[in-house]
Amino acid sequence: MADYGLPDVPFHAGPLLTGHDAYEGMSLSERKRLLGLFVIMTRRLPITYRTFVHRKSDFDDNRQRFEAQLKRDIVNLLLAHLSDFHSYGTVKVYYVGGQQIVTDALRGGIEYALSIDAIVYRDASPRDYRLEQVADFLCTLELTCEKFRNGEQTETDNKFFGDWKSFRVNYLKPIRRKRLES
Repeated sequence: MADYGLPDVPFHAGPLLTGHDAYEGMSLSERKRLLGLFVIMTRRLPITYRTFVHRKSDFDDNRQRFEAQLKRDIVNLLLAHLSDFHSYGTVKVYYVGGQQIVTDALRGGIEYALSIDAIVYRDASPRDYRLEQVADFLCTLELTCEKFRNGEQTETDNKFFGDWKSFRVNYLKPIRRKRLES
């Protein structure tokens, strides 16, 4: 980032897009350049990912039903790729601990599908882990995709990603090549 005259700040999509926190005072063009560098880095990383999209309102605000669905999604994904996970001696789960329902579903699903002895849980701080920053970015892209599909994109989404076609071609399609299918 120094080579491009940009500050070395931990990537956090929400504040980057809105210009808050560490990005306060940065111009829109600087924030776009930071996003562009992060996109390039993410495209080059040897990773796969999977996100699950649910609207809480689809579960009539029933926390148990919502958590059960998230846990089922996680278990189905893990079981579909069980041999891959078993090839590792230890599976490390880094989670920032944002929403308790997600924390509970992650723990429940992972412990159901994988050996408890092979799991290590760690708190993740975006400051400390670049992969946590990548996860934040991937979730932001998938959420932005849903917003475009539902006609709910914001002016900020349009400023950073352009219209649906530009977003799909320049951001979503290249990243989706890394998506782990269940």
